[in-house]
Amino acid sequence: MPIEMPRGLPFSVDTWTQASLRKRHHFLTHAHRDHSVGIANFSNRIYSTCLTKSIVLQHFPQLDGSLFVNIEVGQSLIIDDPDGAFTVTAFDANHCPGAVMFLFEGEFGNVLHTGDCRLTPECLQNLPVKYIGSKGKQPIFRLDYVFLDCTFAKYAQRMPSKYSAIRQVINCIWKHPDAQKIYLTCDLLGQEEILVEVSRTFGSKIYINKDVHRGFIQSLSLSFPEIISEDSTSRFHLFDAFPKLYERAKEKLEEAKANCQPEPLIIRPSTQWYACEEYSQADIKIRQKFYEAVKDQFGVWHVCYSMHSSKEELEWAMELLAPKWVASTTPNCWAMELDYVKKNCLTSKIPASDPLWKILDIRPEISIDTGESCEPVHYSSSLVIVEQVQTSATKEVHGVQMCTSWRGFKNLSPSSKKPNLTLFGRARFSLQDLTPSSLLEMKSSGSNEKASQTFPISNKLEDEALCQKKVATEDCEKLEEIEKEGGEDVTEVFTQVSDEEQRGNYKAFPSSPIGLPWTFNEKFKKLYRSMNVPVPRPLPSLVELNAGRRAQRRF
Repeated sequence: MPIEMPRGLPFSVDTWTQASLRKRHHFLTHAHRDHSVGIANFSNRIYSTCLTKSIVLQHFPQLDGSLFVNIEVGQSLIIDDPDGAFTVTAFDANHCPGAVMFLFEGEFGNVLHTGDCRLTPECLQNLPVKYIGSKGKQPIFRLDYVFLDCTFAKYAQRMPSKYSAIRQVINCIWKHPDAQKIYLTCDLLGQEEILVEVSRTFGSKIYINKDVHRGFIQSLSLSFPEIISEDSTSRFHLFDAFPKLYERAKEKLEEAKANCQPEPLIIRPSTQWYACEEYSQADIKIRQKFYEAVKDQFGVWHVCYSMHSSKEELEWAMELLAPKWVASTTPNCWAMELDYVKKNCLTSKIPASDPLWKILDIRPEISIDTGESCEPVHYSSSLVIVEQVQTSATKEVHGVQMCTSWRGFKNLSPSSKKPNLTLFGRARFSLQDLTPSSLLEMKSSGSNEKASQTFPISNKLEDEALCQKKVATEDCEKLEEIEKEGGEDVTEVFTQVSDEEQRGNYKAFPSSPIGLPWTFNEKFKKLYRSMNVPVPRPLPSLVELNAGRRAQRRF
């Protein structure tokens, strides 16, 4: 199921949900059903190739054909938008008839959406040269974002090319000249090339049962109508891959045996048997034979034919394109399986002026500590979540969320009904920050101490906030007494917790991700515990910072 685009982008790709309606422009990469779910009820303009449009209209005759705007392979369109015009260019995706990748270039940056694809050298060489690098050398211009087909990103084996797989199918047929019937499980959009080459090589048309393969025969009639036969006595038959392939294959084999006929040849060109289906350790070696057709225990011959890239091909493609960020278009987020992503995207630096911030709908702001523009930020991709679109209209689609604990940034998450989630326990319930520095800020408006970040008080928690303020005032008075009597560092007072109290707090909140609390008074602790919330404490990094400051004061 395709994912929604981040909020900073004015377009959607392959999604037709209520969230997609918020976008101003809509694109369809190809006509596979999983990429057109919900399109029948769509009433906005749709950009796609002419062949994709024709196939989709056959599947959804109720859809208005006037909504489509044609964009063919190699063609560029300039699209007007209130936030600035942008250019979109279509490139061959090497997936199925009519399938394209879209390259978007505008004020938001440079974004490549691959849709479903097989990224071979021939496929990549069609992209603009400025975006393609070489081994050990980055391209002239880097793509800001690549939305990548990661269907087989976890499959490390090298898969044969489409051409090689088709030759294996033909060779398998040559090796079985006695087979009177040959059943080809090629009933998916994108496997037409196999049928075409078999028909041309052996000079025979393919029998397709209209009642069984109505949708596929409609698509095939648009591209290769000359290979379709209605004669059931033809040697070559289109065969159902799903469901119950092995049960139907067994029936065909037993039927031929009962009639004293040669065993029919059943060929399944697919990657599922090699990469996804369950199999025992004894089958591993046989399933790693990619140079020839392999027969399984049910009598079905398999050929590794893939319309998606393997992990090796994806790694190679990303090394050449060298994008700043990669997001998987598959819901499992398998882009994280790629070594390129681990090395170049999980830990990186992004300047405040980088277009990536606009794509993610994030505004880099002034540093709180220095008052200067932020330095390049180290970030972790685990803080960025591209959420899968929920088909239910009752669920809010958030697009991209960023953790608000990053130094120097705020408002990093789009607005949501849920409270803001940060690494600070108080902020996750929208309560005012009550660190020692903020308590000092309360006791005197002219204080020379630095004030820490504060978080807005929720309207729903006004009573709790007033209670907090009262408690804070009492603590401030205690801090004044401590400073007058012994001159002790106030931050140190809040980090001193007895061993006995530590054990008690861990026992009360064994699963708390926050850690041990400060020595707040019982009223403050009771407020948190009444809400079933662990009393927070500073992050280790802040404790180390305070310790460093105390060390400087002693010298």
